[in-house]
Amino acid sequence: MPSRILVIDESPERAQVLLEGLRDAGYDDVHHMVEMHDLVSRIAQIGPDVILIDLENPNRDTIEQMFRVSKEVKRPIAMFVDESDRERTTAAIRAGVSAYVVDGLKRERIKPVVELAISRFEAFSELEKRANEAEVELADRKTIERAKSLLMQRRQMPEADAYNAIRRMARDKGKKMVEVAESILAASELGI
Repeated sequence: MPSRILVIDESPERAQVLLEGLRDAGYDDVHHMVEMHDLVSRIAQIGPDVILIDLENPNRDTIEQMFRVSKEVKRPIAMFVDESDRERTTAAIRAGVSAYVVDGLKRERIKPVVELAISRFEAFSELEKRANEAEVELADRKTIERAKSLLMQRRQMPEADAYNAIRRMARDKGKKMVEVAESILAASELGI
């Protein structure tokens, strides 16, 4: 359960529905922000676990701000809007909004929406982490392949022997294979 929630809403009446719904759901550390300017730094000062934004009709500037918030603050974001269309919905989801609720601002729905936003954010974060790890792993493999090819070419080694040489050097020096491969490639560039 998140400990600190930030509600961003320029309308005191709409914000009150969110604030009361959050308190009904057991959330005590709730902050309310009225103005939309300088969001990233102001959100960082509050340090919320979840961000709820209530808007009548999100425009392109607001969606762009959510993109910046999502990328820099990296928190679950639920956006409540009175009306929307497919284009704005898609833009909001691409901007990193975890839950986009159209015409759904009711006190009893707030807790499930917060839970959904957290769940979707965590799932997306896990996918993003796996994608980054796969990207690093692929780059490491390419580096090892380049070093292996260099050893095969310069030392007339069979592929298996070149790979085993890199693996053995890594084991002997207590390093990762990619670190040894990078050293081999750096030495080659220096003409060593």
